[in-house]
Amino acid sequence: MESQENKIKSLRRSIIDMIKVRKGGHLGPALSLVEILYVLYEYILNFNPKNPSWKKRDRLIFSKGHGCLALYAILAEKKFIKKSDLKTFCEPNSILGGHPEKNKIPGVEASTGSLGHGLPIGVGMSLAAKLNKEKHKIFVILGDGEMNEGSNWEALMTASKHKLENLTIIIDRNKLQAYGKTEDILSIEPLKSKLESFGSEVKSTDGHDINKLKKILKKTPFKKGRISALICNTTKGKGLNFAENKGEWHHKSNLSEQEIDKMYNFLK
Repeated sequence: MESQENKIKSLRRSIIDMIKVRKGGHLGPALSLVEILYVLYEYILNFNPKNPSWKKRDRLIFSKGHGCLALYAILAEKKFIKKSDLKTFCEPNSILGGHPEKNKIPGVEASTGSLGHGLPIGVGMSLAAKLNKEKHKIFVILGDGEMNEGSNWEALMTASKHKLENLTIIIDRNKLQAYGKTEDILSIEPLKSKLESFGSEVKSTDGHDINKLKKILKKTPFKKGRISALICNTTKGKGLNFAENKGEWHHKSNLSEQEIDKMYNFLK
């Protein structure tokens, strides 16, 4: 059986495969998400890749749309899409664009990337499930810079009012947004206290520790009658030491063959 470490490296190599096609893309924000997505799709979510619209499936809203390289990699791994699709990233007729699109990519629940929209969509889905007495869960992945968007906090107030315990939000707290530090651009701390004051039951963990992520996410809701919020402390550019915690690796373009080979060499 392939080890978890090798599976994670394989997903990261798939991200580089896509980067190679266009000689660029949102590399840093994808690499910080790999373990989170791996745990969700390997251990937590109920889904059927042969029937992506299965009514009883859990819903994952990937609000942090610019990190989509990681999402595409796991969708290919779980056979929602073909692995050969990855090598068409951002080509004119490809289903895989710079942000994920619903009705184009099997397994994508919402078109995202215009930040601050995913959580309101997730709240609507959660409320509908509660009203219809449906048992599936809704997960929303948000970037930490995305928490600057007021729409998220409005959505949290609504979720709290309706006691949407079927809703879990996961914040990729890599402490960088675009090309700067979140706390320099617009501070979101004290994030845990803010989320609690908006009606969430909050936990935090190492977002690259598979066992910790698995243990926490298997026990949602964290508290009856409350939204679950998990702050995942991560490293932007994780897995490539020359890119880790470097704002300039948020998005890259015109990468050389030598730079791309260097990435592959780090993931052997």
